[in-house]
Amino acid sequence: MPVKLLLDGRYSARFAGELAASRGGYFSSRVEVLAQPEDPDFVQTIARQSAIGVTSGQNFLLASWRGVPVTAFAASLLDTSAAIFTLESSGLRQPGDLIGKRIGYRRASEGGVVFDAMLAQLGLPRSHITEVRDRDSFEALRAGEVDAIVAAIDEQPDPSSSTFVKLNVIKPQDYGIHVPGQVYFASNDLILDQPSVIADVLQGLIRGWQFVYADYAKSVPVLAGTGPAGLNSERLRYDLQLQRELVLPTGGRIGDYDESRWRTLRDILIFAKLGEEDVPMAQTVNYRFLRDAYRRSPDLAAPGVLGVEK
Repeated sequence: MPVKLLLDGRYSARFAGELAASRGGYFSSRVEVLAQPEDPDFVQTIARQSAIGVTSGQNFLLASWRGVPVTAFAASLLDTSAAIFTLESSGLRQPGDLIGKRIGYRRASEGGVVFDAMLAQLGLPRSHITEVRDRDSFEALRAGEVDAIVAAIDEQPDPSSSTFVKLNVIKPQDYGIHVPGQVYFASNDLILDQPSVIADVLQGLIRGWQFVYADYAKSVPVLAGTGPAGLNSERLRYDLQLQRELVLPTGGRIGDYDESRWRTLRDILIFAKLGEEDVPMAQTVNYRFLRDAYRRSPDLAAPGVLGVEK
């Protein structure tokens, strides 16, 4: 019986590594990759089905604090994909420029939590920023209904779109906010009963991401055929370029989150009053699978294993 690898969202560039691993045969175990969009209890679903999942670090950690029996074992996006966008013509280019401005964002969302943490980190008064609810779209920004929005980088219009407009991008990680963006996790039952499956899936995922970024001319056509309707090749390539540094940070390794990112995420979630650490992080985040994967297969992190495609 195949193990399920469920994606918290629709087929897109943010799941390129999983899709490439599945289509390229990088899993030696039987793994069924399925999109599971709009599941409000996604983490609980993974636990209930003894499956593997990929979701935001925030979604995972809050669920684990509520007692959902799951463990994270790697990351796909090592940093948050949330950013602050302003129109290039506005001249708003850094966090301090946002004081006294109207910002469209959702406070308890991943982007909202990271945005509030960035303001606190920089000592900027949040009370001097006007929050405009339900106006966190690029349409609202372009129409002048807000001065900035908080959104995921893969939500911005691409240059070929009729709605494209030149933007300034303020990235929280440029101001010291580093949290796991998207994480791979599994039910505790699966990890205890079949640790070899987790190890195999992780190696396949790393090789999948390597394939994605080694050569777009090869990977984009493979990925574009994914899903019932397929994916737009131009949009896919654009999104892959936008998220590259989140998957492959300079000097980093694919999947390789660290403890400091988790501590930061814990602290900002508590700061946002979204939850309390009722389950210690040592019980919900595992580093062993990553260490073992790179120790057993040094070629996974070897220089030159990826192409120079940008």
